[in-house]
This record gives sequence, structure tokens and C-alpha cells, in this order.
Amino acid sequence: MLSGPSGVGKGSVVKVLRGRHPDVWLSVSVTTRPPRPGETEGVEYFFVDQAEFDRMVAAGELLEHDAHMGASYGTPRLPVEERLDAGTPVLLEIDLHGARQVRAQMPDAQLVFLAPPTFDELARRLTGRGTEDAATIRSRLDRARIEMAAEDEFDVVVVNDDLEAAADRLVALMGVSPS
Repeated sequence: MLSGPSGVGKGSVVKVLRGRHPDVWLSVSVTTRPPRPGETEGVEYFFVDQAEFDRMVAAGELLEHDAHMGASYGTPRLPVEERLDAGTPVLLEIDLHGARQVRAQMPDAQLVFLAPPTFDELARRLTGRGTEDAATIRSRLDRARIEMAAEDEFDVVVVNDDLEAAADRLVALMGVSPS
């Protein structure tokens, strides 16, 4: 399970990892937020409305869930359990709140915190995306400070100062054979 503040590069590290190791299954989360340009249903997220999301929560269909930045996010439980039962390497890319929920429900899960080299670098990355207004970026940075203070709750911290190296470290932690 991989977590870290918004803008740290979780998606970029996962993309490098999956490019080298397509056998690692990446869980696709559900969200109530609208798709960003270039996002595809079932690839980056499953996009649902709030009523469907609430139904999934009530039915126990989500391993973890959270709401932030005006939208709800969650990890469908069944696909994760099916892959784990089949012995497939599974990777979840989730936030701090979700990581805590996963730890409570799956105590043996390995929690990895992806950290930025510095907080200033994180701010530069968030601003450089150009996908959000200044108020949203400030909110993400405020949340990032809280998330970074919780890195001691994780089994391992990987600093994302180099995408390839961070992906290699994550692969090694997962016990996947190098490519």
C-alpha cells in the first residue's frame, strides 16, 4: 500500500513500476469527483455519483474510504481480496486516512509512505501541475503538512527524489523479482 501527500508523485512512481512490472495489480479506486482531462473510466478511477458511493459504503463494499477536496474516494474491497487470494502482487495508492483504515482491516498489509525530498519541492510540484486554483493548492499543502507528520505510522518511508529509484525501492519492498 502506497500513501503520501498530494503532489508527491505517487501516480508517477506507480506508472514507472507498472511499466516495468505489469504483473503488479494496481487497485482502481472509486471517486465522486469528475474526471480530469485524459482520465479514463476504470483506468485511473471508477467515477460514480454520491448516491452510489454511499450505497457502496453502507454495503461494506469499500476496503477504505474518505472524503476530501469536495469529493469521496474509496477502494473496492472484492477485487483486492480476489487478487490477494490468487497470490497476485497488489498495490493500493491511497491517502493517510485510507491507510489507517487498511491497517485496521488488514494488519499484515505493508504500508509505504512516499515522501517528497522537501516541502518546498512538494509545493513546486503541486503548483506546476496547473490543474487547480491557488485556494485548492493551499488546501492540499495544508493537508500535506498533516500527512507528512504521520509518516511514523508507516512501515517504510521512500523519498521520491528520483522516480526510477523510488519505483525500484517499492518493487523491492513488494518482493517482486526485478525486471
